[in-house]
Amino acid sequence: MQAEYQQRREQLMAKIGNGTAIFRSAPMAVMHNDVEYTYRQDSDFFYLTGFNEPQAVAVLAPHHQEHRFVLFVQPKDREKEVWTGYVCGVDAAKEIYGADEAYPISELDEKLPQYLEKADRIYYHLGRDRNFNDQIISHYQKLLRTYPKRGTGPTAIEDTSTILHSMRLIKSKSELVQMRQAAAIATEAHNRAMQFTEPGRFEYEVQAEIEHIFRLRGAMGPAYPSIVASGVNACVLHYIENTRQMQDGELLLIDAGCAYGYYNSDITRTFPVSGKFTPEQKILYEIVLEAQKQAIAQVQPGNTFKSVHDTAVRVLTEGLVELGILQGEVDKIIEEEKYKPYYMHRTSHWLGLDVHDVGVYQHGEDKPQILQPGQVLTVEPGLYIVPETKLAEDQPPTDPRWVGIGIRIEDDVLVTPTGGEVLTAGVPKEVAELEG
Repeated sequence: MQAEYQQRREQLMAKIGNGTAIFRSAPMAVMHNDVEYTYRQDSDFFYLTGFNEPQAVAVLAPHHQEHRFVLFVQPKDREKEVWTGYVCGVDAAKEIYGADEAYPISELDEKLPQYLEKADRIYYHLGRDRNFNDQIISHYQKLLRTYPKRGTGPTAIEDTSTILHSMRLIKSKSELVQMRQAAAIATEAHNRAMQFTEPGRFEYEVQAEIEHIFRLRGAMGPAYPSIVASGVNACVLHYIENTRQMQDGELLLIDAGCAYGYYNSDITRTFPVSGKFTPEQKILYEIVLEAQKQAIAQVQPGNTFKSVHDTAVRVLTEGLVELGILQGEVDKIIEEEKYKPYYMHRTSHWLGLDVHDVGVYQHGEDKPQILQPGQVLTVEPGLYIVPETKLAEDQPPTDPRWVGIGIRIEDDVLVTPTGGEVLTAGVPKEVAELEG
């Protein structure tokens, strides 16, 4: 795997030319008082280094004669390691992670200028760590002040995201191996949840079954807080309380995925708690399912990312008009976005090291992102008949028989040279399968 990290660094350095790129590790996140969450590295940092410790900085300086890849890391401290675990240390940062040079993180201000003074610009993403932002800007300003004496040094700061995130958008073979495993584990967890669900159980019991499978199969844990939403809770897009007792005649919406080797899966299924759809639930469910199938069919190389959403919106709107929930011409309803009270989110997002992975969706107003082999995206249309929905004046009140139903169906789809491969196809979604 280190060979692939090196390849990524070389690719990035080829793109930045005579610049110097700086990447900051993620900070430790505090759960409460002095208790910290399990550490999770910044995705960009990890993508380039595979290094999974806090208090670290990576520097890429392609113009430097000796040190093109430099790591600043925590030094070994036996007393501290007794309490918080082992760290790589300076020497091993070179041996294990392939750095040309490594220093203690305490020497950053002293050593960093030698990797900046001959660069024509600094590549750095101004993140949430304001103190570190200020630290980088201070170095930049000092070098600007002395530029007239040397005639070299950075004269601009450019965000690394525009270059690096286009690289991350196309997944390598090794990345896809991990994403397939994340999908397989989440598939097993969802199937277990369907078997376990019955009236009278609590949402958190289903959550426990799902997350048990995640850890049992070697995942790092949930990719995001698991959504286990029964009844009207399914109309809350990011419902995570998971405290309600499930009742006969309701639907259960589960949106849950796992992180495996830093790569994520993201699956949603909606099914009847008691094993049988009501007539209204079945009608709405089949509209969402058809929208998803037609949207997935749009996942083809050369199609636009936008076409996936547009297709889903049309199928959903046509279904709502046919039922009388919306009234008017389909094209006009879509143009005026009058479907949004019932479908308020987008159909897709990129998936990878981040659940909502990096990469642009649009290159300017008239240049939509084109789908390419190696990209992975979700396809997740839904309908949510929220009790307090505010409708346009020309739309009828919602018939009470539809109110309180929330449905979403989501799969992870890999763009292949010949079409789209559904990585999460092992979770049932046909009505006959869910009622069987």
